[in-house]
Amino acid sequence: MNTIRIHPDDNVAVALSDIKKDTVINENNNAVMTTEDIRRGHKVALFDIPEGSPVIKYGCKIGIATSDIVKGSHVHVHNLSTALREDGTYSYDPTPRYVCNGAGRTFKGFVRPDGSVGIRNELWIIPTVGCVGSVAERLAASCQDLVTGSLEGIYAFNHPYGCSQLGDDHATTRKILADLVRHPNAAGVLVLSLGCENLTKEQFMEELGTWDENRVKFLTCQDAVDEAAEGRKILEELAAYAGTFERVDVDASKLTVGLKCGGSDGLSGITANPVVGGFSDRLVSMGGSTILTEVPEMFGAESILFNRCKDRETFDRAVSMVNGFKKYYTDHGQVVYENPSPGNKEGGITTLEDKSCGCVQKGGKSPVVDVLSYGDHVKCPGLSLLSGPGNDMVSTTALTAARAHMILFTTGRGTPFGSPVPTVKISSNTGLFDRKGGWIDFNAGTVADGTRSIDEAADALTDFVLEVASGKRTRQEINGYRSIAILKDGVTL
Repeated sequence: MNTIRIHPDDNVAVALSDIKKDTVINENNNAVMTTEDIRRGHKVALFDIPEGSPVIKYGCKIGIATSDIVKGSHVHVHNLSTALREDGTYSYDPTPRYVCNGAGRTFKGFVRPDGSVGIRNELWIIPTVGCVGSVAERLAASCQDLVTGSLEGIYAFNHPYGCSQLGDDHATTRKILADLVRHPNAAGVLVLSLGCENLTKEQFMEELGTWDENRVKFLTCQDAVDEAAEGRKILEELAAYAGTFERVDVDASKLTVGLKCGGSDGLSGITANPVVGGFSDRLVSMGGSTILTEVPEMFGAESILFNRCKDRETFDRAVSMVNGFKKYYTDHGQVVYENPSPGNKEGGITTLEDKSCGCVQKGGKSPVVDVLSYGDHVKCPGLSLLSGPGNDMVSTTALTAARAHMILFTTGRGTPFGSPVPTVKISSNTGLFDRKGGWIDFNAGTVADGTRSIDEAADALTDFVLEVASGKRTRQEINGYRSIAILKDGVTL
């Protein structure tokens, strides 16, 4: 099989491998001869599509033909354009409740005194202001000798904010950093301040509320004679505390996993994203939690998610989230459909609707139980939607702040970056997996190769996720790639 027609209503198919001109493909007894070469991940017309008519993929309209498209020809940016607009109305038409009957599973995690569970036992250094980011990084590098026993690493998370910000930006920085301090993958946290920044130590303590003084400690660099020496002394105390934790059997219902994609190609919505969706349904069936973000990459596919909201109130909040992000675009004089990226287009994705319909496959079929604002954390088990942009580092930081223990990151083109938590890279095609073995953890390209079904790959991914939760290191962890980024919208002083 060299093509796939994803939905019976589709008038295009997707090439699963490179197809030469004059090749006959057969989709549901409809013989089509290609009129030109079709690259893997790109679309081929199964019927004549007149100018002005909708192009259908995933059973959804992904745009409008800008010229007559002949059966067998390549469908892409030269003859297809978005139909998205800034305004839109939505109605709640709930779909039947999907239930995945997954068997109960366990993993080996670290149970914290407050009852939360971590899948890593690390020390994190969180600078409250960018001015001491380099101090944090130097401290982490110089104290790696403390990583012994059950302590698994010391990491610093540099960023440029915490000063010269106003209003919402200042509040956002404070909230995201406090969320990171609370993350259960960190057995201990050193909060590093400068002393004269807008985000004062007192403000940050107020944002944290209550904290365990054994786990969270503070250092103001301007008050220290030698911040490196004093920082090491604090990290020694935190390392001793972290060493009191050991892995124990934990029910999979305690696991929270973030869902993200980046550098997508035409196969992402056919292989990697549905496989992740299958995993999501399995974890939800075990009582666990998954989080789907990237709101701009829901544009054009919103109803797929909206109609799975558990009730009208959740639907209304989901609509408000999407409309709020559209307003964010228009307030800055931007159109909502300025996406996909050049890399996406190179891989076969044409319009934002095309990208979005593939993107939301990561959410599987389970009901949407909650809608979270940027900086919020998961409050109930099941699939939650999180307000956040498509940008890889900003959105994975938001997922981490929302208490995701790890992030599943699907990609058709590959990327080395990592979030503060284990970031599992999942390739949409086998070529990427073979070529970038130093980046990619799991190959969903086997679905396109025909060696695994989506369900078989989802089962294998579930096993892999539980191994990572139990301590197996991801490629990103092995490479030492970890970073954060915080959403900024306003004035810098």
